[in-house]
Amino acid sequence: MRPILDVAADLSLPTQDLVPYGRDKLKLPLALLDRPRPREGRARLVLVSAITPTPAGEGKTTTSIGLGQALRHLGESVCLALREPSLGPCFGIKGGGTGGGQCTVEPKEEINLHFTGDFHAISAAHNLLAAAIDNSLHFGNPTGLDPRRITWPRVVDMNDRALRRVVIGTGGPTMGMPREGQFDITAASEIMAIMGLATDLDDLRARLDRILVGFTRRREPVYAASFEVTGAMVALLKDAIEPNLVQTADGTPAVVHGGPFANIAHGCNSILATRMAMHHADWTITEAGFAFDLGGEKFLDIKARLAGLTPDCVVVVATVRALKWHGGADKADLAEPSAERVRAGLSNLERHLDSVEGFGARAVVAINRFADDSDEELDVIRAACSARGVPVALADHFARGAEGAIELAREVMKVASSPPEPLRFTYDLSDPLESKIRAVAQKIYGADDIELTTEAQRDLRIIDRIGRSDLPICMAKTAASVSDDPKLRGRPTGFTLTVRQLALSAGAGFVVVLTGDILRMPGLPRRPSAADVDLVDGRIVGVG
Repeated sequence: MRPILDVAADLSLPTQDLVPYGRDKLKLPLALLDRPRPREGRARLVLVSAITPTPAGEGKTTTSIGLGQALRHLGESVCLALREPSLGPCFGIKGGGTGGGQCTVEPKEEINLHFTGDFHAISAAHNLLAAAIDNSLHFGNPTGLDPRRITWPRVVDMNDRALRRVVIGTGGPTMGMPREGQFDITAASEIMAIMGLATDLDDLRARLDRILVGFTRRREPVYAASFEVTGAMVALLKDAIEPNLVQTADGTPAVVHGGPFANIAHGCNSILATRMAMHHADWTITEAGFAFDLGGEKFLDIKARLAGLTPDCVVVVATVRALKWHGGADKADLAEPSAERVRAGLSNLERHLDSVEGFGARAVVAINRFADDSDEELDVIRAACSARGVPVALADHFARGAEGAIELAREVMKVASSPPEPLRFTYDLSDPLESKIRAVAQKIYGADDIELTTEAQRDLRIIDRIGRSDLPICMAKTAASVSDDPKLRGRPTGFTLTVRQLALSAGAGFVVVLTGDILRMPGLPRRPSAADVDLVDGRIVGVG
């Protein structure tokens, strides 16, 4: 790896203001954003999204890194802006979140595990508020909070299904007030979302103060400010709010910061990280989790709207494997060449391209190549993109690094050669909440309509009464389908999206819309990835 200060020099970062974390990581002080941009010209932003993935994923992070490496190889000033991995997937089914092959961010073992401690700080701040709530109940409950209507869970950065529903406070009067509770994974914490959307420390403090933690017996809202610990929470998050600078396998600068999941949160790295990258480089490559219907939609309808960002280009990653899956292939058939299966699965790619174009954004399709892809299968994808008038590039970056993504980089540069048009958002913030949900369901998912359960209708009335229907919505939905049914592949039609619950994240500034059977605490698979992780001769192996 290059010395991290050399990487910082690529971005014209002043050495005296940087905060080293060991020999290969830096914290970037927020004050850097208050200084004049050290580069002339327009800062261009590229969003990398994807078609609906198979369980193994389609290489979106790897493609983001490969594109960044290729742009630098072509002599461009570039910086990646990526999310931090969660220990849940690292030790669960998906593995690490630092790319793969010749396209990784380094040091990948540390980034995938403890990194600079950001996730731990978020967990600590979240659980401090949870402890303060139960302590307040123990000492007379001055806020009048109804123990049956507490909505603030505890969190841990691990997949642990046994913690989804728990009973706490048992053991007698000195042990607290017995009540039901739950744990979410840290990536689903509202504080993770707040960290991703806060614009400075003052904004962070204000968002923490307005976290909704529950209701009184008269259904009046109770907010975090009532428990007088938000100052301590800000103190815990003082370093975590600063973006982290690392590098890719070939030395390309990468800002890695924030880690909300896209199926249960908004799925983007922090606004501060994106702004930091754009402030110091001509090209910023960022990604949003899962497919465009999840991370892509939320990047544009939530993050871009709040931060005033407009991507110059949206890269939609597709693979032959995933298209065959959406064309009806079983897992055992994915390795068998089948141009017909690819052709049948193109409807999924078309669904996501329609959504990109619905925002008024410009798309490039990146075919992330696997070794067993046949030329005939690849030609089917090229022909479909050509017929639609969408640029397409074959990318072999996993095996060849920067060289393998040159074609993709050139297509992106062509598309982004002129400034983008203003975004057309899926809904207006002034629309009623139910209309916003219907707009996403119909315009992005292709649903006929939506149906709200009795519980969701009750939640809707409460949010309306509190006066927060003006917020954007954050859909919590399966990543395995464009619909809310994970069994429906391709481009589902004729379905109704079922909304089972709404949750007001007043601090983050959005309303979470839970659909299907989505959970905010994942479980481990029968044989988790943790079984392959070890320390051998002082070196961590098996991560990623």
